Amino acid sequence: MSADPQSRVAVVLIDTRNPLNIGAVARGMSNFGFFDLRLVNPYDAAFREAVSAVGASELLQQATVYPDVASALHGCTLVAGTAGIAHRQPELPILRLERGARLIKRHLSSSSVAILFGSEKFGLSNHDISHCQMLLRIPTRREHESMNLAQAVAVTLYELVRQPATARQLPQAAELAPAPTLERITLLLKEIMAISGEYQFNEQKSAEEKLRQLVRRLALRDADAPVWTGILRQILWRLKNPG
Repeated sequence: MSADPQSRVAVVLIDTRNPLNIGAVARGMSNFGFFDLRLVNPYDAAFREAVSAVGASELLQQATVYPDVASALHGCTLVAGTAGIAHRQPELPILRLERGARLIKRHLSSSSVAILFGSEKFGLSNHDISHCQMLLRIPTRREHESMNLAQAVAVTLYELVRQPATARQLPQAAELAPAPTLERITLLLKEIMAISGEYQFNEQKSAEEKLRQLVRRLALRDADAPVWTGILRQILWRLKNPG
């Protein structure tokens, strides 16, 4: 995949009625690093002033407007549509978003992709779908398939940038407290517990060993150890000086 696949993705909104939805789409695009917004016959020419494009006003200003779908697809060799299709049987492969996104990302390594989103009221028309090579299905429940336009765009774009392999990587190991520090904390706890009557260390020979093992299992970070040492010393001082 290229270093900047987002630059090869065009988000195409068709017959969008609400300028606030266009602004919210621009904001979602900017969130995930996509900047090619194309509009086909937007209902309201005032969309460029949409206050919903928080942090994405420049992207909104640079959006291009086209009179029809065909002209909006220039430079793109793969066209994917997003549609709720409960009442239609299109002659196209209908892919769950996860699988479709994998195919799109593979295509982005060498070429550009357009993703079509229909109007808020009707979605993609049969004419719009005729321009597509695949349809993407966001796995909503069938009783409520339709999504808000901006949410659908955001979910789709997130799937394109999502990297499961990176998410599975373990976080960098924190530097753990050294053995002498852990032993100081162990002895402080031992003294606190002895004064408070929690343990009679002379009578319970294994109590100290259990306490020592407990402190080791906590996996205290070196940066946190001074804080805990200070807390335990304050508790111990209060126990020794109850007045």
